[in-house]
Amino acid sequence: MGTHHGNGGVVKVGANTVAEVKEWNTESGSDTAEDTSMGDAWKTHIAGQKEWSGSLSCHWDETDTNGQETLTEGASVTLNLYYEGAGTGAKYQTGTALITRITMGTSMDGIVSRAFQFLGTGALSWATAS
Repeated sequence: MGTHHGNGGVVKVGANTVAEVKEWNTESGSDTAEDTSMGDAWKTHIAGQKEWSGSLSCHWDETDTNGQETLTEGASVTLNLYYEGAGTGAKYQTGTALITRITMGTSMDGIVSRAFQFLGTGALSWATAS
């Protein structure tokens, strides 16, 4: 199957599913260093160290003691990000992340929301659910 609906997504902290997830994203990149020498007609660059970060948005659930409540400022957690569900054979991203920021909000006619920002520490890799 070439496409997937986001409805099947699952976020886990270790083996524990985070409740009430609305969306998340990750971003990865690489530092670069210019290695152009005198006489070169075009600038050249080489890749440096890689990094990743992301965010997670949920409907607030204070009873989610093994999920949302473990995501505290400064916490180091293993995030497992399943894009198509967590069944056997599903591909997912996994890595250790530091929780760097938490925001909460509400409106008169809305659901209380909770959002987390995180910064990877080490590699973000792909795995397959067994």
